[in-house]
Amino acid sequence: MKKRVLSILMIAFSIMLLAACGSEESNGGGDGGDSALAKVKEQGYVTVGFANEAPYAYKEGDELKGVAVEIAKAAFKNMGIEEVRGEIAEWKQLIPGVKTGKFDVITAAMAIKPNRCEQIDFGMPGIKYGEGMVVEKGNPLSLTSYKDIAENSDVKVAVMSGATEVDFLKSAGVSEDQIETYPDIAATLDAVKTGRAQATTATELTVKKAMKSTGGESLEYVEDFEQPDVEGVPSYGAAGFAQDADELREAYNAELEKMRESGELAEIVNSVEFFGDNNLITEDITVEQLCKG
Repeated sequence: MKKRVLSILMIAFSIMLLAACGSEESNGGGDGGDSALAKVKEQGYVTVGFANEAPYAYKEGDELKGVAVEIAKAAFKNMGIEEVRGEIAEWKQLIPGVKTGKFDVITAAMAIKPNRCEQIDFGMPGIKYGEGMVVEKGNPLSLTSYKDIAENSDVKVAVMSGATEVDFLKSAGVSEDQIETYPDIAATLDAVKTGRAQATTATELTVKKAMKSTGGESLEYVEDFEQPDVEGVPSYGAAGFAQDADELREAYNAELEKMRESGELAEIVNSVEFFGDNNLITEDITVEQLCKG
């Protein structure tokens, strides 16, 4: 009899233990999405990693600016998180930074691409954009497309390290030894100014803003630039989250969807210099589709 009672008690204890474990998992115990959302709400601020790439995200004095920043500020404010703390990083450091927890989120209008989707989870896309190119004043080599660069092996093109343009150029037939990478947009423009490269390319908005900021008297924006016929153009930009921060990302997405429906998102995009209705996403496109390429 005693053995039977003992067996029943042991079985009951095992069931209670399994139930407790299951409850902990369902409530997001450990370092998963629950803790990421709870963390930013408890501390009252969110740490955002960004590349100093105007007009998407940049610092002017002590103020964090840019369309991606303004979108993130509004979304997090609607979540009850008033303070956005920005940290500048090189573009190639953004994904490692959010993966390791240095940043809660990265917001630089980063294009959603399959290889990036393997490393982080993207929020819903907030804007779209095309490509642009800058050359020496007068465009002496008549460069109006990536194809023109590919067909002239003497041309060197400067690109920000880690940017999507590296892949776009290669897809368009530009050889790897023609591509030179630099830490930021200012450095790529300087490479063209000094003759180390004959062209630089980035998103249309980036190069236009950079030329205005740096005073590109010796440079020229290629007005008749031909958009490359490659996968990923146009690009759809979104905030990036760690892959274990599901609830934080979902809460952000919920607010962004409300902003899109109310027109608040369109107001923000149109309020930032160089942006307009053509940068709004009107087509039915999802992160899942973009991650599949």
